[in-house]
Amino acid sequence: MGTHRTFIATYIMANRRNGALYTGMTANLVARVWKHRTGVYEGFSKQHGCTRLVWFERFAWVVEAIRREKQIKEWKRDWKLALIERSNPDWLDLAADWYPETDPNWVPPAEQD
Repeated sequence: MGTHRTFIATYIMANRRNGALYTGMTANLVARVWKHRTGVYEGFSKQHGCTRLVWFERFAWVVEAIRREKQIKEWKRDWKLALIERSNPDWLDLAADWYPETDPNWVPPAEQD
């Protein structure tokens, strides 16, 4: 992902393979993942070190993303693990190359939602 495009998404963050999972939704995934990585949010994801983006799904409308987030949050843990494994069997950090932190001119993305 070369540019910081804004898009609506439901996503899952993890601290490690089969570890703690955090499910959320946002209108700006790039900015939201950055905030999880840097510990901006107090609460579950910070407490458990959920800094790796392991799954996400894009949506055209916020209401669709909210509906999907609520659906996934009601799922059994095994179903969430299966969802991640289907598209990311190695549990790679899908945002690993999104942030050129070594570039002195780079500014973290802003979030409007």
